[in-house]
Amino acid sequence: MTDAELEALVKLIGGARHIVIGTAADPASRADGERIADAWGDLVLATVTWPETAASWLRQAQRFAAPDPDIWVVSATPAGWAGMTRRLQMSTSWSPHRTVVTAALAEVRQPGVRGARADGTTWED
Repeated sequence: MTDAELEALVKLIGGARHIVIGTAADPASRADGERIADAWGDLVLATVTWPETAASWLRQAQRFAAPDPDIWVVSATPAGWAGMTRRLQMSTSWSPHRTVVTAALAEVRQPGVRGARADGTTWED
């Protein structure tokens, strides 16, 4: 994650009181999740990590959605996030309209989701 991307993500999080961070299990995604938490510097209700492949992602999806934060922040791989998204939509109250993602997911577009690119520009579907 670039510094410009991190700054843009923090701006997208904005005035949220609390967030939940979700990451893939790979080292880069987890490190990005830690950088986001440090840069934001406010209350992180939970950090949830999920594998690239899983039988259902149900346990991780429930842990990710349960705290009902102001914003969900995601740093993950496209394949793992696709699986998590399907489970979140089927089994939780997760809202894409309250979700911000890193540049790694810029090509995995979903209505309502916002994100930052590596150059610090942002997008919204």
